[in-house]
Amino acid sequence: MTSTYRVKQAGMALGARLAGAALLLAGLGLIAWNERRVMDYTAALARHGAPVLDLGAAGRPGAGQYGSLTRVSGMPQIVDAPRDAEFGVRAESPILIRHVEMFQWREITVGGNTHYELDWVDRPIDASEFAKPAGHVNPGHFPIQGRQFEAGEVKLGNFKLSEPILRAFPGRVAVPPDEKALPANLAATFQRAGDALVTSNKPANPRLGDLRISWEAVPLQAMTVLARIDGDTLVPAATANGGSGFDVQVGERSLLDVLPALPEPPQAVLPIRLASFLLAVLGAWLLALTSRLQRDVLFAIGIGAVVVPAVAGVMWLGGDAMAASVWLLFAVLGAGLAIWRVQQRTAPA
Repeated sequence: MTSTYRVKQAGMALGARLAGAALLLAGLGLIAWNERRVMDYTAALARHGAPVLDLGAAGRPGAGQYGSLTRVSGMPQIVDAPRDAEFGVRAESPILIRHVEMFQWREITVGGNTHYELDWVDRPIDASEFAKPAGHVNPGHFPIQGRQFEAGEVKLGNFKLSEPILRAFPGRVAVPPDEKALPANLAATFQRAGDALVTSNKPANPRLGDLRISWEAVPLQAMTVLARIDGDTLVPAATANGGSGFDVQVGERSLLDVLPALPEPPQAVLPIRLASFLLAVLGAWLLALTSRLQRDVLFAIGIGAVVVPAVAGVMWLGGDAMAASVWLLFAVLGAGLAIWRVQQRTAPA
């Protein structure tokens, strides 16, 4: 009976050791596979160009970010709104645009037949170039010019946006003028017609030389911007192929939407790291069942914290010294815990 019991105990101990070794190796293999795919992804990003930070809406300017590409998204914040002070028009928008048109003669030729009609045109038309200029003379120079007004400061998330990026914002909405905000000299000249100001006494029947002024603004809407970080500002990145150096898209877009050429980021990196650590801890706990450290959870944790970070740290040594240092620091702490538990369990009572 005793010999049978001893054989059974020896078989159970061997089984525990084999299971422990298998779990420990599984943990090491899992962390090696996980860190390899993270390293491959990092290398793929580096081949793309500058580092790409996916900051989204919550990202903030920080040390070490200068020169990096980043994706920032959210609703733009107008800190200093654009204003057409001459006409008292203001808009909560990145850009305000003043359009000026004059009622002029236009020459239209269709099928060899030329005729003339009066219409609103946003540039002076030189009637001397007409086939029949007589009776179709235009006033010439516009007394008021069209202009574009840009916000003094616009932020997306916690970053300011540079002018080239603001000018790329898409979409236009009409901005109606406020007649009460007109200076006295302009109020005597202009009257409102729809969303515009006109010099016509009868807006429905304008005369040659009448002016029509209207305003448009870029609508406020959720945006996604990919650009280079320069301090607390997003600016275009330097490009060798003559590109714009940035990208602007409407709505909340993922990094892969903005840069489809990027590789897919590895999924569940942190859960897999935790799983590999737990496998190593369980394996160490089973291996220690036949020693003086049996059922010592802290010892098993220490061993798991040695072997898993050590493997990861060695893998990162050739690519990222900082990451390697962090992993190896965890390994040293794990070794300290394991040594302390060995000393506690083997010390004489």
